Formats: sequence, structure tokens, C-alpha cells
Amino acid sequence: MCTRILWNTNEHAVLSGRTMDWPESTEPVLTVFPRGLDRDGGALAGTTVVGENPLLWTSRYGSLVTTVYGEGTADGLNEAGLAAHMLYLDSTDLGPRDPARPGLQIALWIQYLLDVAGTVREALDLLDACQLVPVELRGFRATVHVALEDASGDSAIIEYVGGRQQVHHDRGYTIMTNEPAYEEQLRLLREQVRLVRELGHEGPSSEVPLPGNVNAVDRFQRAAYFSALLPEPADDRQAVAGILAVTRNSSVPFGAPYREGRFRTYNTEYRTVCDLTHKRYFFELATSPGLLWAELDRFDLSPGSPVLTLDPAGIDLAGDVRDRFTASPAPF
Repeated sequence: MCTRILWNTNEHAVLSGRTMDWPESTEPVLTVFPRGLDRDGGALAGTTVVGENPLLWTSRYGSLVTTVYGEGTADGLNEAGLAAHMLYLDSTDLGPRDPARPGLQIALWIQYLLDVAGTVREALDLLDACQLVPVELRGFRATVHVALEDASGDSAIIEYVGGRQQVHHDRGYTIMTNEPAYEEQLRLLREQVRLVRELGHEGPSSEVPLPGNVNAVDRFQRAAYFSALLPEPADDRQAVAGILAVTRNSSVPFGAPYREGRFRTYNTEYRTVCDLTHKRYFFELATSPGLLWAELDRFDLSPGSPVLTLDPAGIDLAGDVRDRFTASPAPF
């Protein structure tokens, strides 16, 4: 479930695209958070899930995010140009709880990073300031890994496997899906490249055979292939169209051959694009006809400003929807 693609090599914008693949609606809501919000990393849906030594913080940056079940953040960017994406990883193992470390329930993981960090490097420096605590969302274990990127094009993938933190930090880490863990995905991609070269192809071309299924390994390799073929865009509009084309190609259609068991596959609920150069956020619900976007810098993000939300399911929504957001209570 889920695919993330980073395009940090064109001359117009640093862009990331992602798909959200899930067996049911995650009830996504586009949400604008101002600076100066006090957060409790031990709370979930009005209940306390980290009773001893929860992580507490105040947001340093405003952000535009997509929430999941109204209980956490799945995707988004902040005003400093940092973006974060939470993807499912069934093998996530956070290890035993250490009450001596401030606890952060995992559904607020990327909101914490967007609230406090302005770059990938700053976000990585925060990882040891707290301990992630597992939770369930609507009966699903929130076993996730995270992709980060910033306006400079820097990138990082963060996983917890076997109770240990694993960080892949380099602007070359541009593609991410789900199972298996990231190191194995990279190995499988290298193997695919080797097989292609054995067939006489030196790089991506229309003659190269391409995995076409909907499982995470095939989507990883297909996203890498089409990302490598993206031409230099004429402007930032074409750049967004390019990254959207790759995310759509990596999407899972409704009615696709889902699998249960260790590596599950679900249909794509929505797609997003983060333009970190211009601080624009694009959202495309798979069951609606319109592409939505908003520019974060056009919102009032000063402390004391209201939290703003927009339900993206409205069939009449399309284009710049900044004026369609309304003041709402903070979901968390």
C-alpha cells in the first residue's frame, strides 16, 4: 500500500508525489495548522495512550496536511519547505517502551516533525529526542515508515525494524513503497537493473520490460523506471503534471487483485503532490474528478490564527481551493 516519488533533479521545483492505498476510506481532511499550537504526543482521539512521560511541544512552523481518521497526520508539508509522508510497513517493530524517554504516539510522528523541523537534517536530529509508541487506528495497527524531503532536494527514509531505527539519508533515495523493508527494495531494484542490462539495455527506454503488477515491489520498480524517464519540464506546471503521471501509474485501481497475508495490497484512495519550492499542496481523490490545490504561504499561519479544514470529497471542488477552507476545532 502506498508509493512515494521524489523529483529533485528538474530546474523548476522540488516535487514529491504519493499515493495513499488502503482497504477503506481514511476519512482524509485537508488541514491547515498555524504556528504556536501546543501538542500532546501522548493523546489519541481524546484518550491518553502514553501515560508516563509523553512528548509535549509547541509548533514552530505552520503546515498543510492530510489527516487520517481525524486522529493523526498521513501526509503534508510545512512553511519551511519540509514534507513528510507516512506509508504502511507491516514489519515495523518499535521495540519495548522506555519511560525515561518522552513518548510520541506514532500517528503524530510526522506532524511532530512538520511542526518543529525545517529541513530533513533537522528532522533526523529530532529522532532521538523521543520514543515512538505503537497505536491502533480504527482497528488497524499503525505500523508505518516515513519518507522526508525538503526544498533543497534532500531525502530520508526512516524505518524501525527488529526494534532498531534504520535511516537512509541521501537525495538519491527518491522512491519508496511498502514491504519489504527499504534495504531489500533497493537490492531488488539493483537486481532488476542488472537483468535489464543483460538484455542489452543500458537504461530506461520503451524497449525495456517492466513489472506491471500492483504489489509493492512492482510499484517500486515501475515508479523508478518512469521517474527516470521524466523529461525536463518547461515550467512548474509541467513539472507537477510529470510527477502526477508517475503517481497515477503507480496507483492501484479499484477492483485490482488485492492480496491478504504478509504483503497486502489495497486500492488507491488519493494522491498528493508537494511542491516544496512554491509551497503548494495538490490533492486528488481517486473517486472525484477534480485536482485540488492550495498555496500554504497564502494562509495566515501566525500564532492564534484558526485551524482551517476542507473535506476534499465534494464533487464540486477543483483548482485552487484556498477560499473553501473553514475554521474548525483542531483535530489533535
